[in-house]
Amino acid sequence: MSDYFSRYRRLALNPHPEGILEVVMGEPGKLSTADHILHHELANVWRDIDADPGTRVAILRGEGKGFSGGGDFSLVKDVVANFDARALVWREARDLVYNVINCSKPIVSAIHGPAVGAGLVAGLLADISIAARDARIIDGHTRLGVAAGDHAAIVWPLLCGMAKAKYYLLLCETVSGEEAERIGLVSLAVDAGELVPKAFEVARRLAAGAQSAIRWTKYALNNWLRMAGPTFDTSLALEMLGFTGPDVREGIASLRDKRAVKFDPNCPF
Repeated sequence: MSDYFSRYRRLALNPHPEGILEVVMGEPGKLSTADHILHHELANVWRDIDADPGTRVAILRGEGKGFSGGGDFSLVKDVVANFDARALVWREARDLVYNVINCSKPIVSAIHGPAVGAGLVAGLLADISIAARDARIIDGHTRLGVAAGDHAAIVWPLLCGMAKAKYYLLLCETVSGEEAERIGLVSLAVDAGELVPKAFEVARRLAAGAQSAIRWTKYALNNWLRMAGPTFDTSLALEMLGFTGPDVREGIASLRDKRAVKFDPNCPF
């Protein structure tokens, strides 16, 4: 194991032949949720992958019941209640997006089951995203009572168009892996049993290719995302502003109590 990865506690970093590094969220039998440690690690692992001379391609996948389950309640409650926690999560959410974009090594994501939150950020920003046909992709921000700020504004309109992006983000609608491929939100959709083998097949092809050509092509194409940086920065700032308001408190309470949400219909602006 490279010294670059020795400090990680929530992410399992598994090296494979041909320069492939498998980045695994969660553990068997559970759905991975992001506490403060995992949120920090997801933001920073891409810098270490970029710097690691032994890695040519990274695969991001979830273990257990799904790809990612979003932030855990302790993280969300801290962001609502504490300015320092909110500022830290803002910085890490910003770094997660830009570190994935700026990582010179290609990233392949393998998405199964529920895909929400910080894991979904990296999953959809990956250079090649592969979803199980029955995966359930959802940007849950508006259901929680905050703006869709952690990645959606920078990439969803580019991938699937503004009309589809607004439909799914404003209504908090679930997108199946099959539908995500149809609208262009992911690169490929495959049967669940083929997901991880397909991710490794793609990774091996990338690892065997001309590394400078692949990395420079990624760099050039990601300028489309860099141009959308101000849009992303605005959305993330508005998400953090939303964590100071009443809607998010109702959103958290409804999720905790497993009941329908009842937002105040009146808007002060």
